[in-house]
Amino acid sequence: MSSLADISLVAQVAISGNKRAFDELVRRYQSPVRRFFLHQTLGDSQLSDDLAQDTFIKAYTSIASFRGLASFQTWLMRIAYNVFYDYTRKRQLAISDWQIAESQQPRTSSQPTLSMDIYGALAMLKADERTCITLQLIDGYDIAAIAKITQMKEGTVKSHLSRGKEKLANYLKENGYER
Repeated sequence: MSSLADISLVAQVAISGNKRAFDELVRRYQSPVRRFFLHQTLGDSQLSDDLAQDTFIKAYTSIASFRGLASFQTWLMRIAYNVFYDYTRKRQLAISDWQIAESQQPRTSSQPTLSMDIYGALAMLKADERTCITLQLIDGYDIAAIAKITQMKEGTVKSHLSRGKEKLANYLKENGYER
């Protein structure tokens, strides 16, 4: 996506309230935002859609505050990160004991899919580790962008990535996948 095109669309929304311009921004970025939430919620598509909708509402109502210091996508993902953080804080979202126990079960013939194992592995990570891992490995953000989105120091992001990758590798290896 062209950052100049994004800036033009943002200006149209901020200055004249052009809803079609905002619709175009939503079309461009709804998949990455929804994918981010899908991984943070361990595959809960309904919750992911709700959180994505909240993200775009917040983006629309605060679009005049976009200064262009980062790309629009990074700015939007920061809002998504805050929406998820607020959601987990309000709901005190925690993986229940049965989910943890289930995710630790060895892979059986009744659950052979890698996606189930990935969500099980993601469930084992701390929230910050899961966020950094999914932003880098699934969404393709570099460390600097992850630091901007999460407002963590780059060294902290690197630490979360290192610990998270090690936990993922161990979990998958224990469940029959080779490194």
